[in-house]
Amino acid sequence: MVRRERYKRLIMFLASVMVIGIQTMNFAYVWFTQYNYKEVIGSLYWRRGHWALILLYAFIVFVMSKLFGALKVGYMRVLDVIISQILSVLCTNVVAYIQLALIGRWKFLTHIQPMLRLTAVNLVIVLLWVVFVRWIYVRIYPPRQVIMIYDSRNPEKLLKNISSREDKYVISEAVYLGRGMDYIKERILKYQGVIIGDMPSHERNLLVKYCFEKNIRCYCSPKISDIMIMSSEKIHMFDTPLLLFRNRGLTVEQQVMKRVFDLVCSILGLVILSPVFVLIALLVKGYDRGPVFYRQERLTRDGRIFYVFNFRCLRVDSEKGGARLAMKNDSRITPVGRVLRNIHFDELPQLFNIIRGDMSLVGPRPERPEIAAQYEKEIPEFSYRLKVKAGLTGYAQVYGKYNTTPYDKLKLDLTYIENYSFFLDLQLIATTVKILFQKENTEGVEQWQVTAATKESDVKQTKECGK
Repeated sequence: MVRRERYKRLIMFLASVMVIGIQTMNFAYVWFTQYNYKEVIGSLYWRRGHWALILLYAFIVFVMSKLFGALKVGYMRVLDVIISQILSVLCTNVVAYIQLALIGRWKFLTHIQPMLRLTAVNLVIVLLWVVFVRWIYVRIYPPRQVIMIYDSRNPEKLLKNISSREDKYVISEAVYLGRGMDYIKERILKYQGVIIGDMPSHERNLLVKYCFEKNIRCYCSPKISDIMIMSSEKIHMFDTPLLLFRNRGLTVEQQVMKRVFDLVCSILGLVILSPVFVLIALLVKGYDRGPVFYRQERLTRDGRIFYVFNFRCLRVDSEKGGARLAMKNDSRITPVGRVLRNIHFDELPQLFNIIRGDMSLVGPRPERPEIAAQYEKEIPEFSYRLKVKAGLTGYAQVYGKYNTTPYDKLKLDLTYIENYSFFLDLQLIATTVKILFQKENTEGVEQWQVTAATKESDVKQTKECGK
């Protein structure tokens, strides 16, 4: 297993080259046989023009595959990779056809049939590729047998999350830190990997160093300070290594680029989605004659309060008893609202908030002031999320769920803030499209919760977990 692990990246790289190469060759075949290429590019320098066009197609396939995560066969679930590949193929061929239409000065739908056939063929190919490569991957790299080390903080959520990926990990044993370091080190040697839960830094450092010494793969639940360290800049001005934390959020250049991108996408989105806005407004109004939109106070950068706009999903006067998150099977949600929430279309009016400058397309989701205040009583660092503008989608929305604990949401949002890039924004927007219809991302909190559980420590650890 250890020897085969060395070749994992090479195998996945070759598999990625294969699927991109096949799609590109199919495009080249369609270009040379289905389109009148000599009239489009001309006979002069024709070879260079054709090669440039074909290589550009390969580049578009690569970029779209990276944006949607379509090449992560061993990392993501099969269904996730299939959805990613479908979106990648569709977006690639839309961009490619627009490019050909501009080059050939065609009317938009004049020469679309060859591209539609190419899309159908490539969809079949990528589906077969996902199934085949996954089959190969599982046989070369079966699920890893791992041991979990946990402390007094309840490991149930982490156990549940990891156990949901039995294709990747099998937690064969869970050991309580109180059993002693000697006993734990002895048990670690029997497994292919170690999962270190939330525990004091001293004990965690001992375990991490021991795993490093024994060449054992190690997975750690990061602390907030770890996320900051991961994005630090290395300083080599002295013979003593230093790590620099700028702690300033986005730079001025990044803020300008992000704002321009927000405005262009939001205005374009409002124009394209205007018929959808009208239809939703009619449905919401027609159900109970109540208001179409719902305004609510939320927090954005530097703790500034603004009013967020949503299509109304709850019944009129549903919060007379005070603010609270939506629950599972919440009776306050209207039938129209339930559909809107499941596909996140209730949030479309927030495009107006983006244009006004209250929000960004990507960023931490805006919390209500009163609920954020409750979180900060347990997690003082929760306000760190306010270093950037609130977002329509975000890192925590893509990789978390509606009912993800605020402590984990904070970690996810800080990961975004500390590792911000324009490409990361594009990647998160592309991934958001993929999760729109995933029900688990819109599940409410439990019936007994007024807010989401703050920390995993809210539930007492029984210490029987590892026995």
